[in-house]
Amino acid sequence: MEKQLLSEIIEMTRELMDAQTCNSETKAAAQRWLNAVGTDAEKAENKRYIDELEAAIMPIDTLISFAQSNKGVEYFGADTAAAIAAHAKEIKAAGEKYCDCPACAKVAEILERKNDMLK
Repeated sequence: MEKQLLSEIIEMTRELMDAQTCNSETKAAAQRWLNAVGTDAEKAENKRYIDELEAAIMPIDTLISFAQSNKGVEYFGADTAAAIAAHAKEIKAAGEKYCDCPACAKVAEILERKNDMLK
């Protein structure tokens, strides 16, 4: 992978790990990937990291369903869950396919470079 691109992905990965909405599994995968950069394991870890990112990014319909569910209300609280559902419906209407929380937004940025990572 080109050095500039690698540097960008490293920076995005660190930002992802710092995102308040990043879950522990994604943080662990990000750390494994960072640890593998520059080693013989990097190429294999690229694939594992991308697989984790693709599993971690939340489709907008899933977010809407969760925010409107009893579990979503329990997790976020009624007002926050309603606000999240309304926001998600707005961005879906504008063409978004995924949640736009800080972690999902960063995952989407990294996945835009997926093909370069897998070369």
